[in-house]
Amino acid sequence: MLTQDQITKFQTDGYLVVEDVIPQDVLESVKDEYAQILDRLYDGWYSAGLVQDDPTGMAFWDKLLSAYQAGCDYFQPLDISLPGDRIFADTPFHIGPAVFDMLTTEPLLDVVENLIGPELVSNPIQHVRLKPPAQKLSKDEVRAHITATDWHQDRAVALENADQTDMVTVWIAVNDATIENGCLQVLPKAKDQSILPHCARTQTGIAEGFIDEDQALPLPVRAGGIILFHPLTPHASLTNETDRFRWSFDIRYSATGQPTGREHFPDFIARSRSNPETELRDWRVCKSNWETARARLAEQPHIDIHRWKSDSPFCA
Repeated sequence: MLTQDQITKFQTDGYLVVEDVIPQDVLESVKDEYAQILDRLYDGWYSAGLVQDDPTGMAFWDKLLSAYQAGCDYFQPLDISLPGDRIFADTPFHIGPAVFDMLTTEPLLDVVENLIGPELVSNPIQHVRLKPPAQKLSKDEVRAHITATDWHQDRAVALENADQTDMVTVWIAVNDATIENGCLQVLPKAKDQSILPHCARTQTGIAEGFIDEDQALPLPVRAGGIILFHPLTPHASLTNETDRFRWSFDIRYSATGQPTGREHFPDFIARSRSNPETELRDWRVCKSNWETARARLAEQPHIDIHRWKSDSPFCA
């Protein structure tokens, strides 16, 4: 639960760091679940000759780096969402019991309820971020889930139909996020904050000249802590200057019955004080809903998830 001072700070500044929200056993289960997935992936890549390092005795992080440097995509098979680009019938993603428990853990939902109310949907705009050391990145790496993230507002990278939705972003630190390993940075939300123009930069980011990056505040947070963002708050990440990965999830919750900004992806009711029987409690149903969406979307033309074009005003 949040104090009134914390709620006021979030409402005023548009962000809040809260330590020790995700229970340790939930975090450990997520780590174990991901280790098992990566073991299977890496064994397959090794058998196919796509990676050269023998997996025997290799740690989770060593396998990730070996896979990345060999050009094997670890990200999408470990992500908790389908991608924003073309979706195929076999496009991988991951929803498992540990991830589902993290999305629905009571301490986290208590915090979100304090900010946007007791009827909560787990919004499908959600990702894992496993970021290698910057010195190990490919020169052409542009994926926000892998490299540093451009300045943006979360409302601006959802579709327009969610511009009035009551929504909050939750950034979860799986290992300690520090200035050195690329923690988030923020510009406090202005009192009259609006959606700023965004352009196709390294990723979709705020157009040049609309923010003063020199005023940015870094937001280090320990493993198990979270950072909460109002959807209009400008934020980005720093560069990972260490020799280790930085691991986080960014997820969203929105008020039940309001547009999610990704209607072609499945949401679910995470909490309902008025109708608790509607809450989803089975991770297998969540996974099945994503599989159904994948099958449907694989047969349809691509749905663009970005409203901003390279020839938009302020971008050309």
